[in-house]
Amino acid sequence: MDKQRKYEALVRAYHRDLYRYAYWLCKDPTISEDLVQETCLRAWKSLDSLQDEKAAKSWLITILRRENARRFERKQLDLVDIDDFGNEAKVSDDPHHQSEWIQAQIMKLDVEYREPLFLQVVAGFSGEEISDILGLNKNTVMTRLFRARNQIKELIDPENTRRGKQNG
Repeated sequence: MDKQRKYEALVRAYHRDLYRYAYWLCKDPTISEDLVQETCLRAWKSLDSLQDEKAAKSWLITILRRENARRFERKQLDLVDIDDFGNEAKVSDDPHHQSEWIQAQIMKLDVEYREPLFLQVVAGFSGEEISDILGLNKNTVMTRLFRARNQIKELIDPENTRRGKQNG
């Protein structure tokens, strides 16, 4: 397969996932599109470095993460305060609202826990893929995922968590 066809196939296959991840990172549709465009441009330039087709999605996500980091290197932006998510109502019966509420809970976590959990839950990456994307040891990723889940459980039901600590 020539470079052009290989590139077009990658973009077709992963554009939606890249956009979703970019939007999750910055919460701005325009910036998300820019990040995806920059990611695709860099992917085109370094397409020959992609050895394993199965690793394409994590390779592209890694490029996107670096592009997002470059955005902050170029100019310092005001970061959204995590408390802006406020006190949302507890989970409703509507699956769409449940998903939004869970994502809001994930956003309350420290970034070191938030990012691996998002990559696993929303993007569907394995622990090993997450360790490659984030440049971390797999054990570190698994520990962060474990702690992230515990923090989410505590956010969802603080009473039950306290009872468990008293009884345990």
